[in-house]
Amino acid sequence: MANILIVEDEPRMRRLLEISLGEDGHNVQTAGDAETGLQFLRKEPADLVVTDLKLPGMNGLEFLQEGKRLNPALPFIVMTAYGSVETAVDAMKAGASDYVLKPFTMAEMKLVINKELDVQQVRDENVRLKEALGKRYHFQNIVGRSKKMQEVLALVERVAPTNSTVLIGGESGVGKDLIARAIHQNSRRASGPFVKINSTAIPDTLFESELFGFERGAFTGALASKPGKFELADKGTLFLDEIGDVPAAIQVKLLRVLQEREFERLGGTKTLKVDIRMIAATNRDLRAALEEGTFREDLYYRLNVVPIDIPPLREHKEDIPDLVNHFLARFAADSEKEIEGITPAALDALMEYHWPGNIRQLENSVERAVALSADRMIDDKDIHLDTRQSKAGTASAPADQFLPPGMTLEQWEDNMIREALRRANGNKSQAARLLGLSRNALRYRLGKLGVADEGE
Repeated sequence: MANILIVEDEPRMRRLLEISLGEDGHNVQTAGDAETGLQFLRKEPADLVVTDLKLPGMNGLEFLQEGKRLNPALPFIVMTAYGSVETAVDAMKAGASDYVLKPFTMAEMKLVINKELDVQQVRDENVRLKEALGKRYHFQNIVGRSKKMQEVLALVERVAPTNSTVLIGGESGVGKDLIARAIHQNSRRASGPFVKINSTAIPDTLFESELFGFERGAFTGALASKPGKFELADKGTLFLDEIGDVPAAIQVKLLRVLQEREFERLGGTKTLKVDIRMIAATNRDLRAALEEGTFREDLYYRLNVVPIDIPPLREHKEDIPDLVNHFLARFAADSEKEIEGITPAALDALMEYHWPGNIRQLENSVERAVALSADRMIDDKDIHLDTRQSKAGTASAPADQFLPPGMTLEQWEDNMIREALRRANGNKSQAARLLGLSRNALRYRLGKLGVADEGE
């Protein structure tokens, strides 16, 4: 059990928290103001601090900052009135781990405290990660013996048994889906459902009904009620891929579910409660999205409890031989071909390539090589790589030529837009990400091309 410090100027609330948390076996200290709370922190260590933001004298935000100076790793949970959410977000920026809105139930407070204690345990163990790297971490269908991937898998092993929200970051094709599934399969929810949602595949107008379901008659064509993904994931894990593409209106509803674990179906009035673990993934820089105002700060901090960043394949190329052998065995069995291995020349070609599409692109390349090979060994003639782009992503034109022969800049840009649409199968949000453009910027360029923007 943990050593918890409660800083609250209201005596009844302070006493209630002390008794309730003490009944759970925690060692609880209380203080009526921030100055007294700091004295406690200087005398003896605490595992967690729960503090009100509105305090006499030094306020809760100042107390948080002073407490962080004494112990940067000490987790703080702040309490604030419903109308002061912006202040709570400021506290999160200053280092608070979470916040609870007043009035709250003790069950809600205990849920937040237990979650943070779980996270703190993961962080404490992660400090000893380098010492534990002598051990190899293995998960089904995940190949990664390099130092960088072992760090990722070690974090997966530590966070999986907890109920903490996880935010997985990384470029497209690095294997975020596999990491999410590994977390679920090694958690206490492994016997429950694993429900995946790809945000880029759902039109904005259908997002709410897909996530939360709908009641009969909620809209034209709703002839029967239908449960949403949240209901289907009850007692299991909900994996929300490409979280950065969730519309702003849905972000508000997601925040409520993360905070309260409850929602209503579209067109319904009954409040439904769910027991889920949320795992989100993105290939976007969500901090940049915060600055642009396209992603909510409070939702970001709710999601980013345990961040896991997966490195691109070009940063752990030492895993390529093992990955190739893994894919060769699978595709040879699927195609019923007797493939014995890969020649050194072919492997060298794969090792030297820069892999902009990461592991997914490597997988596709091996599958194609197996399909085209007429021998028992995959040779370099069976390896077909897109060498039209250099490692910097620029066209492979002669050194004194920026554009392909006979092509203007405008023509080249038009071709790139059409190629992005082709690779994204017409999905304009995904095409915009491939081009590094905003959705509105792509819409403008499509208008110049005469391509109608009719949604996804």
